[in-house]
Amino acid sequence: MITRVARRILKELNHPDKEISILFVDDRQIRDLNDKYLKRNRPTNVISFPMAQGKFAEITPQLLGDVVISVETAIKEARESGLSLEEEIAFLLIHGILHLAGYDHARGGRQPMERVQEELYNRLWPIRGTKPKGTLSTP
Repeated sequence: MITRVARRILKELNHPDKEISILFVDDRQIRDLNDKYLKRNRPTNVISFPMAQGKFAEITPQLLGDVVISVETAIKEARESGLSLEEEIAFLLIHGILHLAGYDHARGGRQPMERVQEELYNRLWPIRGTKPKGTLSTP
C-alpha cells in the first residue's frame, strides 16, 4: 500500500521518476529528529528532509529526499479524526512528499499547501472525501 500510494502521489505531482525514502518511527525517534534538525523538542507526525535542494542536489537529481512518519502519532490522529490508519498514513505521506517537492508552510502561507494536500487526498481516497480540517498538527 505504501509504495502504491507514494508512486501515485509522485505521479500526481509530475515527479513519476523521482525517488524518496520513507521511514516509520515511534514518537521518541521522531522527537529526537525534530529536536536535532529543527530544534523542536517534541514529537510530531511527519518530517521531511529534502535532498533536491541545496548545494549537493546535482549529485543525485532523481532523489527528492526522505519522509519520516511517527506511527505512534499517526495512530492517535487517525482515532481523533475518524480515519483508518491507512488513510492517516496516506495523508501524512502526501504532506511529507509535498515538502520534498518544494511546498512550504512559510512561503506563500499554509493555504496553498493545504489546498494541494486536500486535493491529492481526495483523488487518492475519493470515497472518504476530505480529511477533517484541523487534524494535521504542525510539524
